[in-house]
Amino acid sequence: MKQELFKMAVAAREKAHVPYSKHQVGSAILLENGKSYSGSNIENASYGGTVCAERVAIWKAISEHGAQTVKEVVVVTDAPEAWPPCGMCRQVMAEFCAKDTLVHTANLKGIQKTYKFSDLLPDSFTPDFLSK
Repeated sequence: MKQELFKMAVAAREKAHVPYSKHQVGSAILLENGKSYSGSNIENASYGGTVCAERVAIWKAISEHGAQTVKEVVVVTDAPEAWPPCGMCRQVMAEFCAKDTLVHTANLKGIQKTYKFSDLLPDSFTPDFLSK
């Protein structure tokens, strides 16, 4: 599945709106229900309004299917060394990913590194804390 997600992320990357950083990022996710979604980064002149590709993909999926567990994530950039998700994306992922969700980082040549989500954000703040 990760190769299909990689292809989706590469295609999404081409639609990125990046007039400021000039760094196109694409992401694709697989939900527990088997559906896949992609997203690209969308920059805004205020910078604070900028949204990363990972969050776009997750929000598209959740807005169409309601709360789901994300089973797999791919993030693609054109950088020589693949970029991991930023802190804000990791926090959003903590809401919808399981500890064992696979997060693949890639450049245009292919997937370079794979993490378990729990390795990217150990001891993450999750909804479980709010129910205590």
